[in-house]
Amino acid sequence: MLSANAKIPIFVGTRINMTILTDIENREKILQQAVIAMQEKKAKDIISLDLTDLPDAVAAYFLICHASNKTQVNAIYDYVVELVTKNCGEHPYHREGYENAEWILIDYVDVVVHVFLEDTRKFYHLEGLWADAKMKQYQSDR
Repeated sequence: MLSANAKIPIFVGTRINMTILTDIENREKILQQAVIAMQEKKAKDIISLDLTDLPDAVAAYFLICHASNKTQVNAIYDYVVELVTKNCGEHPYHREGYENAEWILIDYVDVVVHVFLEDTRKFYHLEGLWADAKMKQYQSDR
């Protein structure tokens, strides 16, 4: 298992199979625990995008949700990290956006979690950018 501080070089234009870093069973468990955390913190419009069949995908799954305010965005982030660490033994490889809390990205290599403010999610519309991916919706606070 890689440590949270391990550095993995990724070179533009290469096709590195990152799925070897996390076994498939653990990848599914990370996804499940992140969804549970989002649901418990009342995230809105929770979806996953299965990118496994896309040749140039950067991860196996994107998990996306949004929240009403920055406090809730941070709470969702904190609880996702807490549950995944506790129940999967995985720490994020990287995170982005925590300080601004408009779009927080949590990178578990095979599973990349995106927690947005609603307007920011609409602006970037990741679901449209990855429209070829299989989408799954989860019960969420609407």
